[in-house]
Amino acid sequence: MKLFYAPGACSLSPHIVACEAGIDLELCKVDLQAKQTESGGDYTQINPKGCVPALQLEGGEMLTEGPAIVQFLAEQKPDAKLAPEYGTLDHYRVLEWLNYIASEVHKTFVPLFWGAPDEEKQRAKTLLGKRFQFVEERLAGDYLMGSEFSIADAYLFTVYSWCDKVGVDTGDWPKRKAFAERMAARPGVQKALKEEGLL
Repeated sequence: MKLFYAPGACSLSPHIVACEAGIDLELCKVDLQAKQTESGGDYTQINPKGCVPALQLEGGEMLTEGPAIVQFLAEQKPDAKLAPEYGTLDHYRVLEWLNYIASEVHKTFVPLFWGAPDEEKQRAKTLLGKRFQFVEERLAGDYLMGSEFSIADAYLFTVYSWCDKVGVDTGDWPKRKAFAERMAARPGVQKALKEEGLL
């Protein structure tokens, strides 16, 4: 399988999941501004959405959208226990977290990355503060689901890592800071960060 990624972008989440599961992926770096692969190919021919991640499967089919990809990867290696068993309430809790992070946290960073006016950036930072405070209040254990790492943690770690880059103050979230440090120490996370040139 081949993962199309941009270093440190949301594609880091499935990269972490693959490393945690012991799945070897071929990596192809994408320039998101130019919409080109590292070999100079037109990325929109691979993923017409023009976004990362995209996962090319063994048969050539393409899977896009991070939450779908991490679920797919977890199901390839069920013994790694990166997602709760299908049909259990915990399975739906993980999906709940993935959707919250995608729709309420991830999308709120957009003005901060794409040169929006200062007023819009400040609104985004204020809203991110509320979104991350919600997470802070519900982070009762080492990870989102308690004591066990799950695919939702990979996504949360990824979006949280953007805070320093865009000037979001994280001082009021001690649980989130401890979570980020715990995540950064995981071998799978270390491997993904190194492969993306982030360490």
